[in-house]
Amino acid sequence: MYIELNENEFKITAEGLTIELLPKEFALFEFLYRNKGQTFSREQLLDKVWPLEYPVERTVDDHIYRLRKKLVSLEGLALKTVRGLGYSLLVRNMDSAVEVNPTTRDPELNQRIRDVFGKYHTYGQGRSMLTLARQQDVLGYELAPFYSIYIHFVEGDLEWLLYTEEVPLAERIYYLVLCHALLGEPERSLRYCEQVLEQQLLPPDQHMEMKILNILDVYALAGQVDKALERLQLTNTIIAEPDYENFVPSVAITEMFLHLVKGTEDSEIALMAEKIEDECLTTKPFLREIGSYKVVKGLWELRNGEGREAEKLLDEGLHVLDRSGFIPLRMYSLLRIRYFSHLFPKDGALLKKYRVLYEKEQERFGFRKLIGPLEAMMRKTLNAL
Repeated sequence: MYIELNENEFKITAEGLTIELLPKEFALFEFLYRNKGQTFSREQLLDKVWPLEYPVERTVDDHIYRLRKKLVSLEGLALKTVRGLGYSLLVRNMDSAVEVNPTTRDPELNQRIRDVFGKYHTYGQGRSMLTLARQQDVLGYELAPFYSIYIHFVEGDLEWLLYTEEVPLAERIYYLVLCHALLGEPERSLRYCEQVLEQQLLPPDQHMEMKILNILDVYALAGQVDKALERLQLTNTIIAEPDYENFVPSVAITEMFLHLVKGTEDSEIALMAEKIEDECLTTKPFLREIGSYKVVKGLWELRNGEGREAEKLLDEGLHVLDRSGFIPLRMYSLLRIRYFSHLFPKDGALLKKYRVLYEKEQERFGFRKLIGPLEAMMRKTLNAL
């Protein structure tokens, strides 16, 4: 059973239904959901959900009662009272869903759903992927293992990627390395990228994507743009093969960003922009890449001192990325803006605007509090391996 938590609006979505909760009801549900299957006493719940407050024990009972009434329409959830111990949230697993929806075992249907996920993935429609994932129990299909992890990355659920016991760490390490690149020290992130590549810790597809694309930006942010441009030669050779044609727009946009950082002349940058607009995005109008390109083009305007046009393009790009639902890519674009603004500090107000926005987004998705645990896990895991 897939459940989406909307922390900004205190809503939960599952089985095609959205339920609105009060703030403390949401906090109680979120804590129990993050620790589903475990039993907590009233005292423990008071300590976890009402820290630094002075409610009475009856407060927990009242909130449990109201939660049960609001969650009654979701058959896959059970808020249990464990006599003498406390409360526990149970979430139905896929085995019980199979009994309700026989189509879960239908290979043709499941393949078609995987194909739809693949299309949404290709076109950069993260929100569409998440909407389809929420309908899993209603539509009666089995979510493919890849997407069962990937959707958590798309929605920026770093907490799940760090702490879940549903998926082995080896299957999450790729996304954790990418998240570290968004939040950690660039030099350290680069070291982790190089480690997972050297030790071949990733599945072949993820290994290749890290090698030819992900690491390029990390090189640049770590102050090694020449090394990024050198690696780009290998990247362009590989994506010339038919199996990698969908990488072309992303690589072209990254190449333009690297040359902006390098200080390449405007005439060459103009040729790159023309190629992206006329060849890449015309034939492959992927939402993620459209947003990313607008941001990079905005950085070009910023480098040339065109502050007003730069801000317009940057905001448009970030808006498109927000619409796409790919939270990490929006964060990556904000990181590009922040880094680039320090290289070409021609507009202090713009620099401050996007720095503040980056920090707000970190706070909004709970990234700031997870930087320490993420760093500790990366160090422990990669050193052990």
